[in-house]
Amino acid sequence: MATFREVCQAGPVVLLDAAAAQVQVGLIEPSGEARWSAPPGESGVAVFQALEELGVKPSKVLGWIYCEGPGSILGIRTVAMALRSWTLLHPAPVHRYLSLAVLAHALGQSAAGIIADARRETWHHLRAGEPLRRLPTRDLQPPLYLPATFRTWSALPAGVQSTPYEWPRLLPKVWDADLLRPAPEPDAFLHEDPSYVTWTPRIHQAPAKGA
Repeated sequence: MATFREVCQAGPVVLLDAAAAQVQVGLIEPSGEARWSAPPGESGVAVFQALEELGVKPSKVLGWIYCEGPGSILGIRTVAMALRSWTLLHPAPVHRYLSLAVLAHALGQSAAGIIADARRETWHHLRAGEPLRRLPTRDLQPPLYLPATFRTWSALPAGVQSTPYEWPRLLPKVWDADLLRPAPEPDAFLHEDPSYVTWTPRIHQAPAKGA
């Protein structure tokens, strides 16, 4: 684990977060000062617009930080694929963080659960000091906080409160928090590895006469 302060010492470092409905990109200096861009639109376009607005050339970046989830899977995987391409051509260290862990630390309420929609009436759930889990709605216990700009498909749990997910406000609160992990192969967070069913191919045959 590493802190934002430690990772940004080699700075400037670029932070990419596509977990919410609006992409957030930051150019962070070793001092903790940062410039931010959050253009509207689809993540595959917005990420590049933000880099252009900040004057960032991927070939010159000394380090990357990105959100691995939970959040918009399409946005997170778009960022992960871009990072794989950029760092293959121009190697630079990459670190990852969990969106809900950042919010849990920023809120500073150890008893609060931070949630994000996991579809099919289940929720990603994280409480400070505990691992990220996936829980059905019936198992969620208040107090609960939901990032304001995260998309939802399921009915909201009773008593859930909205909380901002805005990096200009979050960074000063998590600057010295051990929330970053190395990500040599950037990808989206998964609760468990995908499993596949073995299928044995068979030659199609016409049904027997009289069957």
